[in-house]
Amino acid sequence: MTEVLFYHLQNMSLESVLPPLLEKSLERSWRVVVQSTSQERADALDAHLWTYRDDSFLPHATWRAGDAGRAGDARDQPIVLAVEEGNPNRAHVRFLIDNAELPADSGSYERIVLIFNGEDADALAAARGTWAACKSRGFEVTYWQADERGRWQRRD
Repeated sequence: MTEVLFYHLQNMSLESVLPPLLEKSLERSWRVVVQSTSQERADALDAHLWTYRDDSFLPHATWRAGDAGRAGDARDQPIVLAVEEGNPNRAHVRFLIDNAELPADSGSYERIVLIFNGEDADALAAARGTWAACKSRGFEVTYWQADERGRWQRRD
């Protein structure tokens, strides 16, 4: 069954939150697709994931990489940044950012992580709608919020 985690951003940016979550996915040997809603955002994240820390980077490709979807090369692309549906690297986990909609194939993922800006009324409304859609499909849903030290805590 697909597990859907809702990460509520407050007083923090996607650029500070996404890399550690991606690192945890890679530690678990999961392949990942990060879906945004614009090419510009995907391009900005592409640059950010190479340079977000001086001593590290996250290996990734964009959906434009010619070899990202070929079966023989999928293991070489642990993270793919995309703006459309599809699973070019046969990912286990799909991150949805910038109000990206739940994909038609959401039941094929072990985990979907929806990161939304709690200070944006449109993002909050979209997250609520996605929560309801996930519940109606029988997905296990959880809600996460950062504590005062920036550590993610599950909220009921």
